[in-house]
Amino acid sequence: MSYQDGWAAIHLEMPSRVPHTEYSLESHWEVVRRSTGIYVTAESPEGRKHEASLALMKAWNYDFRWATLVGNEVFGSLRTDMGHAEYQEGGKDRREVGKCPFETPEEALSLDFIETYGTIDRQEWARKFEQDYLKRCVETPDMVNMTGIYVTLVSGLVEIFGWEMLLLAAGSDPRAFGQLCNRYTDWVLQYFLALAEARVPVVMVHDDMVWTSGPIFSPQWYRQFIFPNYRRLLSPLVEAGKKIMFTSDGNFTRFIDDIAACGIHGFVIEPCTDLAEIAEKYGKTHVIIGNADTRILLNGNREEIRAEVARCMSIGKSCPGYFLAVGNHIPANTPAENVLFYRDVYEELSRR
Repeated sequence: MSYQDGWAAIHLEMPSRVPHTEYSLESHWEVVRRSTGIYVTAESPEGRKHEASLALMKAWNYDFRWATLVGNEVFGSLRTDMGHAEYQEGGKDRREVGKCPFETPEEALSLDFIETYGTIDRQEWARKFEQDYLKRCVETPDMVNMTGIYVTLVSGLVEIFGWEMLLLAAGSDPRAFGQLCNRYTDWVLQYFLALAEARVPVVMVHDDMVWTSGPIFSPQWYRQFIFPNYRRLLSPLVEAGKKIMFTSDGNFTRFIDDIAACGIHGFVIEPCTDLAEIAEKYGKTHVIIGNADTRILLNGNREEIRAEVARCMSIGKSCPGYFLAVGNHIPANTPAENVLFYRDVYEELSRR
């Protein structure tokens, strides 16, 4: 009943069990091996790893598969490679920081996105979104699938400039940086218009617009330059009848109302955003996904893991659109025993 439960929750129809998803667990190869019986390691051929990852999602009965299509590749080579910390088994994903292609904040603030990154064929991109969505539906027909956009606004600017240049530009001239956000929105809107035209019922909109500690910029600045641009980008999706799921890492508790007012239908949250506050305000009207703390799976004992699942369930069970998930991810160094125990506790407590 995985697809049915996920679809019911997306439409706030309160399935009899709390649905469930995870992110990146399908590359935790010890958990994959023990959950599926498929022998696979970080050294296995890519085809076998993909097969095993799909089998993990089926074995764990995912109800929802997080996905986007438009990422940093749309910027070509004119972007900042911020590197990557060791995350995957064997450290294969570690990458050193690259050089920012912009020399000064003034150069960054003057960027013309349309001139630099060009325009797209909207109909072609609508087909790409549909093809991406349909491919996932074929791979994982037992769960709610989607496609979407990763580089919505703040995340797009981080990919282009890197954190150091972005903060230098924002700090040197906040108003000019806001106007840069407006110009970026003019450019990225073409992808949102294409997504609105695509025959895809559920879409993911991702933007890491805060830090773990909260806002990167002043709240007033967000309300002047970020949320009005979100409304511009999301309006075509709302008008097209899409179910819009919004993801941001970090703590956006302060902006829950602002984000909801932009037209989204669901919040995908990490543990630092306040699940109880979102549930109190929007638990009957919006989808809520996540909030279980990955650090507890990494370092906690069984009693602590059980308490964390119980905390999420005690809040989420009253919300018709709640999905349990560990935020942000379950990395490969998380003890497999803890991960498997977490799943057992979820199964035990999942029934409403």
